[in-house]
Amino acid sequence: MTETSSATFKAAMIQMRSGLSPAANLDDALALIGEAKAAGADYVQTPEMTNIMEVKRERLFATIVEENADASLAAYRDLAHKLGIYIHVGSLAIKVSPDRAANRGFLIGPSGDIAARYDKIHMFDVDLDKGESYRESRSYQPGEQAVICNLPWGVLGLTICYDLRFPALYRALAEAGATMLAIPSAFTKPTGEAHWHVLMRARAIENGCFVFAAAQAGKHESGRETYGHSLIVDPWGRILAEGGTEPGIVMAEIDMAEVSKARARVPSLQHGRRFEIVEPIAEPAHLHLVRE
Repeated sequence: MTETSSATFKAAMIQMRSGLSPAANLDDALALIGEAKAAGADYVQTPEMTNIMEVKRERLFATIVEENADASLAAYRDLAHKLGIYIHVGSLAIKVSPDRAANRGFLIGPSGDIAARYDKIHMFDVDLDKGESYRESRSYQPGEQAVICNLPWGVLGLTICYDLRFPALYRALAEAGATMLAIPSAFTKPTGEAHWHVLMRARAIENGCFVFAAAQAGKHESGRETYGHSLIVDPWGRILAEGGTEPGIVMAEIDMAEVSKARARVPSLQHGRRFEIVEPIAEPAHLHLVRE
């Protein structure tokens, strides 16, 4: 496990309400990223599905393109270089075959180069109340690799939205050296109201990591409604900054010394043990005692 840094930096979460037009969504994101930089941000994160929020498969595949042809990604790379900051595009819908897309995040460095890519591992296939249903696996192929990346201030673990519900992924990232966890999201309103805050704080607490979660927010053109409430959580589980339900910027000063402090107070990463799960063997009937 790598040692944690004592550096400080400013992190900004870009809260969006992405629609059906990648060009319009790009304009919105670029403007907010510029505002974040003007406010002193060093690391800026956008939400899941920054480029398009589309639930209809046919319209999705008629709009999205391959990674090397994606104008949004090229624009984010140019802007990262121009501003000299890290831009973490929470995810873009990227075409990887005629009938499959990747829900892919991109961490772009100040040089404009792509420092890391991450394809969402866990697919959101659920049926909610009132007929709300999602089958992400119909259009997207799941990733197979967890990803960490060195930043000037520590090690960032990349995840996306529904991954949040699988704590083993975050423990593996922390054990591999992550001191910060990125969870860009497009949480539905019902699941967000029920679980967003408690799960984000739990991932921070149990791993002694900062959590950065830029979110989609509000009623989208596609008809989907997302929860918003972008969060920055410290390693002790304290919420440092939180958004509401409108697009905007959520920022906080990050002191990486808090990672070492939290992990020293509760060193659970050092105490984890491997174990077996066994099923007790039933005691033979003839050994049971009979009581009068």
